[in-house]
Amino acid sequence: MAKTVVIAEHGGPEVLKLEDRPLGAPGPGEVLIRHEVCGLNFIDIYQRTGLYPMDLPAALGMEAAGVIEAVGEGVTHLKPGDRAAYAAAPPGAYAEARVMAAAQVCPLPDGISFEDGAAVMLKGLTTHYLFRRTTPIAKGDTVLFHAAAGGVGLIACQWAASEGITLIGTAGTDEKCQLALDHGATHCINYRTEDFAARVRDLTDGEGVDVVMDAVGADTFEGSLDSLKPLGMMISFGNASGPVPPFSIGVLGQKGSLKITRPTLFTHIAEPETCQQMARGLFEKLTSGAIKMRVDQRFTLDDVGEAHRALEARKTTGSTVLIP
Repeated sequence: MAKTVVIAEHGGPEVLKLEDRPLGAPGPGEVLIRHEVCGLNFIDIYQRTGLYPMDLPAALGMEAAGVIEAVGEGVTHLKPGDRAAYAAAPPGAYAEARVMAAAQVCPLPDGISFEDGAAVMLKGLTTHYLFRRTTPIAKGDTVLFHAAAGGVGLIACQWAASEGITLIGTAGTDEKCQLALDHGATHCINYRTEDFAARVRDLTDGEGVDVVMDAVGADTFEGSLDSLKPLGMMISFGNASGPVPPFSIGVLGQKGSLKITRPTLFTHIAEPETCQQMARGLFEKLTSGAIKMRVDQRFTLDDVGEAHRALEARKTTGSTVLIP
């Protein structure tokens, strides 16, 4: 048996319940992993509230790190006793242990702690596809990144700095702006006190940025489009303020033949070898020191509701983890 966080209905943090679930043995292509640390992400809130509908009842949680206890037939990249970490669907990472498909479970280098491993997988692999797999971004290019002091944001600031990319961040307080700057952002705009689109134009001599990376959604969408240079790329990869409302595609032509995409991590990591390659590239960033994880909030599984409230209220910085 393993304690697991489940929901029987969509709703607020109060629907999160902790229950004992049987584990069983891993079947072909599966592993049994005992979690040392579990990650917390905004996608978990989207699933809890029903913005991303799920078949219920369902477990929650998309990433964790721990130790492999058993492997099923055909699993060759992991063995019992190995340290491992993952970001994977379907959810179920808010648990002491679970049996799951092995394809997206990645060997975790000894030099990376379980806490960093659990905190980095979903957010770090997201950063990987944003900078490496969505649109060409080269040294000297300029990126606008919203919520730059959040979990993905602080990784993105460091990633950009390590590759000579100018990153203009946005955040909701001066303190969060300073945090982004401390992690490698070139500039950071307090969107509560400044019009970020106008400030971006000032910072780029009126040209705009090459790429916008926006996980905020409804509140920043129009300003994001107005921050792009002609032929620029808008990457909308989240909905923290709510989903982007319908818009006329002709607007993209009017604003400079802009491009837009709505990627998800799980499309990028669906092919097992691609997932493993991306993880190796991410771990190289950590072991080289180019990226340092910042875990600012820690909760027990019993306090998962409080963790969700803090994340939803944007009271967190860096990454948040759950300790089984």
